[in-house]
Amino acid sequence: MTEVELIAACREGSSRAQKLLYERFAGMMLGVCLRYLRRREDAEEALIVGFTKVFRALGQYRHEGSFEGWIRRIVVNEALGMLRRKEPLHMAIDDLTYDVPATAAEAESQLNAQDMMALLQELPAGYRTVFNLYALEGYTHPEIGELLGISEGTSKSQLSKARAMLQRRLAVAGAQARPTSTTLYSY
Repeated sequence: MTEVELIAACREGSSRAQKLLYERFAGMMLGVCLRYLRRREDAEEALIVGFTKVFRALGQYRHEGSFEGWIRRIVVNEALGMLRRKEPLHMAIDDLTYDVPATAAEAESQLNAQDMMALLQELPAGYRTVFNLYALEGYTHPEIGELLGISEGTSKSQLSKARAMLQRRLAVAGAQARPTSTTLYSY
């Protein structure tokens, strides 16, 4: 079934089509929710509520832009709403300036996606949220400011601090992942 046919069947109230649509996009959208919410249960709840909103709003989808992007926007908004309810978005957590060395490319390459996700989850809620919205979702700083009720400057500051914290943690993780000389040459 094509995407257009699937949308039309969902609009007509077909439960089979709704199930297919959910199965087609749920895994990807759960990943989106997990980037914002620390607990899997919260991410799953945001996903379910988000899809409920998707099904209710299908009549408003105008086939302009990607359907996946339209769903993603709804799910991101739901995840942000849940984040506001579950975790305080402390936007100015630390005002310290860090001297952040450049991270060696090998440190990043030694980490798998799951390790990177764990590093992202360790960021304070404000840093993590702005980083996700900017770096992964492609929102601009003015859009982030509007979504989160913060200034554009605060959004930029949070992104900078998130990147610095991630670079420090990547450097540590990379150093821990490097084999020592004794392990390289022990026979």
